[in-house]
Amino acid sequence: MEYTSTRNKNVTVSAAQAIVQGISEDGGLFVPKSIPSISLDDINEMTKLDYIGRAKKILAMYLTDFTADELDYCVGGAYKKGKFSSDDVAPVVTLEGNANVLELWRGPTCAFKDMALQLLPYLLTTAASKTVKGKTIVILVATSGDTGKAALEGFKDVPDTKMVVFYPQDGVSPMQKLQMMTQEGANVSVCAIEGNFDDAQSGVKKIFTDKEIAEKLANNNMMFSSANSINWGRLVPQIVYYISAYCDLLKQGKIKLGDKMNVVVPTGNFGNILAAYYAKKMGLPIDKLVCASNKNNVLTDFLTTGEYNRNREFYTTASPSMDILISSNLERLLFFMTDGNDKLVKEWMESLAKDGCYKVSDEVFKKISAEFKAGFCDDEKTKETINAMFKAHKYLCDTHTAVAVNTYFDYKAKSGDDKVTVIASTANPYKFSADVLQAVNEGEKTTADEFSVVEELHKATNEPVPAQLANLQSKQVRFKDVCQKEQMIDQVFKMLGI
Repeated sequence: MEYTSTRNKNVTVSAAQAIVQGISEDGGLFVPKSIPSISLDDINEMTKLDYIGRAKKILAMYLTDFTADELDYCVGGAYKKGKFSSDDVAPVVTLEGNANVLELWRGPTCAFKDMALQLLPYLLTTAASKTVKGKTIVILVATSGDTGKAALEGFKDVPDTKMVVFYPQDGVSPMQKLQMMTQEGANVSVCAIEGNFDDAQSGVKKIFTDKEIAEKLANNNMMFSSANSINWGRLVPQIVYYISAYCDLLKQGKIKLGDKMNVVVPTGNFGNILAAYYAKKMGLPIDKLVCASNKNNVLTDFLTTGEYNRNREFYTTASPSMDILISSNLERLLFFMTDGNDKLVKEWMESLAKDGCYKVSDEVFKKISAEFKAGFCDDEKTKETINAMFKAHKYLCDTHTAVAVNTYFDYKAKSGDDKVTVIASTANPYKFSADVLQAVNEGEKTTADEFSVVEELHKATNEPVPAQLANLQSKQVRFKDVCQKEQMIDQVFKMLGI
């Protein structure tokens, strides 16, 4: 399996090179030159395996320069018993009727990013030993909340790695911020920026593609890589859990082999739903992919009009991990939908950078429309959904999952499509306890501190508080730095001590 760049098809790298490098030198994202296929018989066989077994089967198709022993080490280490609060790793539970929730937040940081970021350190260090042995890998991350903590936890004290995380000062929940500020590990650093996630992400991409910065790192025997979903090593593990979900629905008798399911995903950077799209292209029986957005509905507009336009008001919402106006992984979809037209993709991305917008052709938009549906909801509807789901089913969901649940019911009502559906649940509700408590209490606001709110939410719902969140109260705050977005480069050098 070889990989190329979305902006230059002349690029050819191995899986290990793609993972270590993170992003192509031309600014494009690495994509597989072909998508491997699975048959219904393959799916049926995987139904008999546990999550680790399924992951090894799928990853072996994409990471062909990893040996079976290496994949066994990587996957076994990432998902070993005790790391996730469910033995199923990513369990599927029934919400109501044909609506099922895929719980992706059972890992150590209580967010779906753990599904990939518990694995990425293993993949990256194994890949580095094949391609850049002896160098220190500097993991540079922009986060809207969950990626940062999951990456920090995954890479803490991993030999021959350093990690630098940037997050928007006022764009994450108090719990997300505290998770990052108290992070342990001698090789990690965290800094807030005055700006939003798009500012952080754009700054990180700029640093990645700056040749002078790369030379300075090389002179110190270092090189950049990424833990954001621009890194293929972050995206490929996410393909696994959609295939695993289908296997679990088979085991539960909710579908028969070959039946199609719908998938609904709350997303801002488009990576999580793109993984479902790759699973579909492999042969997983998926019908519609429904993209759920919050009030920052740039993806909804694109998927319903064919025009991407980030020139709009940016909203800080109750679902901050989706407060994004530049959806990086959409570039990978565009490459696929244009049959690998790298020049056209590059043109669109340059237009996005310069003018803040681009419009795809009618032909490309028709292809996209055949695969994706989209919807969005604001904070009011998000909280109404949390309340309704808890009242009706005693199921407590976080603000991001509620966006997806609301979008699902809206799509179902408008389309009449009652197909068996998997709704991706991306975070534990206690990561956004104030907004979830307000939803449960039907709009009643609280002025209590974060941990008092957690206790109030526990009393109101009787939902268990994850120990890793409850224990934050006694942890020492290590990282208090805040910088302007123009100072990110200087901050990186400061954190690395070069």
